[in-house]
Amino acid sequence: MKQITHEFLVENGLILFETIVGSQAYGTQTPTSDIDKKFVYILPQDYILGTGYVEQINVDKDYVGWEIRRFLELMGSNNPTVLELLNSPEDCIVSKHPLFDDIIAHKDDFITKICKDSFGGYARQQIKKAKGLDKKQNWEKDKVTRKDVLDFVYVIEGKKSIPWKVWNTRYNEKFCGVVNVPNARDLYAVYFDVDANNCFNEKIPEHMREVAKAWRKEEGESMGFGYKGLVKTGEGANAAESNQLRLSSIPKGQTPICNVIYNKDGYTMHCKDYKEYQEWLENRNEARYVETQEHGQRIDGKNMMHCMRLIRMAQEIGAGKGIIVRRPDAQELLSFRRGEVDLTNLIEMADQAIEEMDNIFDNSDLPNKVNPELVNNLLVKIRKEFYGIS
Repeated sequence: MKQITHEFLVENGLILFETIVGSQAYGTQTPTSDIDKKFVYILPQDYILGTGYVEQINVDKDYVGWEIRRFLELMGSNNPTVLELLNSPEDCIVSKHPLFDDIIAHKDDFITKICKDSFGGYARQQIKKAKGLDKKQNWEKDKVTRKDVLDFVYVIEGKKSIPWKVWNTRYNEKFCGVVNVPNARDLYAVYFDVDANNCFNEKIPEHMREVAKAWRKEEGESMGFGYKGLVKTGEGANAAESNQLRLSSIPKGQTPICNVIYNKDGYTMHCKDYKEYQEWLENRNEARYVETQEHGQRIDGKNMMHCMRLIRMAQEIGAGKGIIVRRPDAQELLSFRRGEVDLTNLIEMADQAIEEMDNIFDNSDLPNKVNPELVNNLLVKIRKEFYGIS
């Protein structure tokens, strides 16, 4: 058995239908748009009777074909891609075998209420992703800076909590010691080692530090208590780091400089969000992102364009208008792709359109599903005629 390739299918007259799909068919193409093609083929009879069945061929990511049985199965499930293929604009059709006219003649019989989920369901998923994207866009605008543990530490003063980084204008964190306050979750007492600070703080002139060290050595005193500081230092923004404050052993008789509360949960959530943001930055398709004209927010314009297209096509299907591939609203859809409407407004428009779509299908007289006999009868008829079986 020869390998089934597109070239083999063409050479043996096995292509039943081939058409240009995607933006060229929708009328939303740009100068950089690829030309995507889909096709339907029929296998030689021996491949059907034997073990050589091949239900799909991927020439490349933009050039895909289905064997007639698989194609009709997808039609029966109201798959948007194959339904659009069956309703291709005439100027997009590359080739068509006369037998394929039997399927085209029944194209309206494949439209059912399932389209609400097959077209609209995809759009719902994209809106959900877009809402997550909106969160990441806000990261991009406001939270791109990686925060550290101390950004989530607050000094308690009476009824107020003051960010540690705002409150602390005097104390070097390296010479601070922290201990838990008993019976108080996330509450800590902070101590400051004056002697260690005087001996080792590089912000103090060197000659003064040397004097302090010499005096303590002469008196037989230690150079400090060896406090560990509030947090680990020198780890780097991308290094693995603890989400805990560093606890020290505090000698008796020492007086805390303050009490602090550490929002550990907030820091943990920040790390999770920031990791997701970095992964999103790494994996996103940069070429698909455009800046909105009003405030520079970046959106996946192509994704949002197709999302709105699918919702509107579902509305038209539910209203009994059929599957309109060549979009009469192409220019408006292109404005979404160019970022002329910001993401927040697009999401609001899509949510409203989905609600309208649901109402349309609730009142639609479309059948609930495709008649399975239609799929079977078309497949048997086409195979018999193509193979010359009486």
